[in-house]
This record gives sequence, structure tokens and C-alpha cells, in this order.
Amino acid sequence: MPVNEDIRFRVMRALEADPKLSQRELAKSLGISLGVVNYCLKGLIEKGQVKVGNFRASGNKLRYTYVLTPRGVLAKASLTKAFLKRRVAEHEALIAEIEALQREINTEVIGQGDPEGVR
Repeated sequence: MPVNEDIRFRVMRALEADPKLSQRELAKSLGISLGVVNYCLKGLIEKGQVKVGNFRASGNKLRYTYVLTPRGVLAKASLTKAFLKRRVAEHEALIAEIEALQREINTEVIGQGDPEGVR
């Protein structure tokens, strides 16, 4: 079950913002399954990109912190660049599709008159 770059990026970004997030909280905030979060974290830990620490949340309940290591910060920077590149390409494709649809509507409206004032 390989975890795609977008999920790794989103997990690392969330952990950088709040290292005390539990796996359950991460899963809920990112809209992914707890199993995917667990699998992703294990991979990040094995690669040395995330370090696990302990802290007491309340009472006797022990929780973990997930801190990006220097290697993790570099990996996140690389993932951020790739993520941004993909999103820009998606944005450009969406703009091109919108413009094509607008031309299509304008062509149809010109051919049939403009009964509803569509533009």
C-alpha cells in the first residue's frame, strides 16, 4: 500500500504545524484513514524524516509527538515543490477547460440567439 506524495506532504505539513497531533486527529483533519496515517508515519520514521517522542497529555495518559527531523524538513521542502508544481498544472488545465467551455457557450448562444442573456 504505497502512500502517494500528496498524503506524505499533507501529513508532514500537519505535523510541522502541530507535533502533538495524534494519529486519529491527523486522520480526521486530513480526511484519510487511520491505517493510512499509521502506514505513512511508519515510513517517515524508517526514513529518518520523523522522530517520535513521548509526553503526558493528561493524567496518566501517555501520548506521542511526531517531530520532523532535519532530513524530514528537507524532504518536506522537496514534496512542497512537487505538490505546488502539480497544483499549478491542475490550475492551468482547469483555466483552459473553463475558457473552452465559455467559448463553446458563446458559440452556441450566438448561433441560437441569447434567450437567457448567458455570457
